[in-house]
Amino acid sequence: MENTNKAIITITTTVLAPAEKVWKLWTAPEHIIKWNNASDDWHTTHAENDLRIGGKFLSRMEAKDGSFGFDFIGIYDLVKENKLLEYTLGDGRKVIIVFTGIGNTTNIVETFEAENENSIEMQRSGWQAILENFKKYAEAN
Repeated sequence: MENTNKAIITITTTVLAPAEKVWKLWTAPEHIIKWNNASDDWHTTHAENDLRIGGKFLSRMEAKDGSFGFDFIGIYDLVKENKLLEYTLGDGRKVIIVFTGIGNTTNIVETFEAENENSIEMQRSGWQAILENFKKYAEAN
């Protein structure tokens, strides 16, 4: 990740599932809509994922009470199946996600450039909550 004078945030978790399963659950739209939320009062109502370099992804995230929603969109810069995703978000920020499979466990390290509207801690805790929700979903499925 190049030095853009943006704060860099890294979050991580270990999922008790092999990398191939983790990859499928992370990237398939029918699974994304089931885990992609930071709290129970939010949900992802729609997901698309063109999993290739230059491909676009979109997740429509909304408060369940209908008070707010937004599209989380980006374009893939690099895709290495079961191992790595690099993408650029719609606002130009970069994200790198590394999947390291070790037997029946997968370590996920997600590094992203912070935006300027919310505090670093709020961004870290929100992205970490989504990551932990993914871990919970992956281990139950």
